[in-house]
Amino acid sequence: MNSYERVMTALELGEPDRVPIVETAISMNVIKALCPEAKNRNDFEEAMDLDGVWAVVQFNEVASNPDGTYMDEWGVVYRPSPEVLDHPIRGPIENLDDLKKYVPPDPDVPHRLGSLAHLVARFKRRKAIFFVQRTSFMWSVFLNGFDNLLMNFLLQPEFVHKLMDMVLDVSIPIARNAVRAGADVIVLADDYAGNFRPFFSEAVFREFVLPRLQRMVDAIHEEGGKVVKHSDGNLWPILEPIVRTGVDAIHPLEPIAGMDIGEVKQKYGKEVCLIGNIDCSHILSEASEEEVEAAVRDCIRKASPGGGHIISSSNSIHSSVKPENYRRMIEATRKFGKYPIS
Repeated sequence: MNSYERVMTALELGEPDRVPIVETAISMNVIKALCPEAKNRNDFEEAMDLDGVWAVVQFNEVASNPDGTYMDEWGVVYRPSPEVLDHPIRGPIENLDDLKKYVPPDPDVPHRLGSLAHLVARFKRRKAIFFVQRTSFMWSVFLNGFDNLLMNFLLQPEFVHKLMDMVLDVSIPIARNAVRAGADVIVLADDYAGNFRPFFSEAVFREFVLPRLQRMVDAIHEEGGKVVKHSDGNLWPILEPIVRTGVDAIHPLEPIAGMDIGEVKQKYGKEVCLIGNIDCSHILSEASEEEVEAAVRDCIRKASPGGGHIISSSNSIHSSVKPENYRRMIEATRKFGKYPIS
């Protein structure tokens, strides 16, 4: 099998020739340490023979400030970060009056799909092409503020419904355009939980978040794409309804948040592919290479038999990950992940 066939077989809950390896975000520090000749992450993915390549939805910077902060096309202000994603610090929508005057970004402008066209020309049918965007929750958080939005679920539900619908009306066309342009898999990157529990009750999730996730999943499937639902944190209280939307995979199943991949496999492994979950907070950042290999072997033992498993970190390959540990993770997956797996 080539990489594309390997990933698609796993997403369809089958057994490929070996467990595929993909990664959402990779720090340039790690890339340069392992592959100095790589000009970008896609060069690195090819050089390391990873099975997926990744493009990210693009919302350009439209204004910058003397303190280093900047504003994007949503009108959200960010503080630069040494990691792959910058930190949103302020949004433009406080209430319904602001929302009525707000003009959202155009989903159909050519740059919205980022590097996707390049990836399609370079990797189509050779490696699985992932496109990362959001659905409605996290952009609503950025626009209204995290604490504000959580309070407004209860205090101003009409406002929140209108806000999240507006965001979804931008997000769905982007996803459709990405699949039509050649993306194989859409990754929906809204985080729903912290390490101990979701950010909201199950009732709030079912009223505000789940219906819009369902609409997004249905739209992507209508276009012929696969769907990966990403969320950090402890998803157990809301995992079943997420699976029932028909998403093709769940990522990244953080072990430090109580998401034991073996337990998830036992409960939902016949319904959804599992992507994860080598711990990047300690194992990949602080542990020995031997501990990395043991963690990979344990993860494969729990999640890979029968297929429907793709190896990745438990979040991302951030700047504190030891490059040698990430290399060992890749090597160990190839060592222990050959099918058939007992």
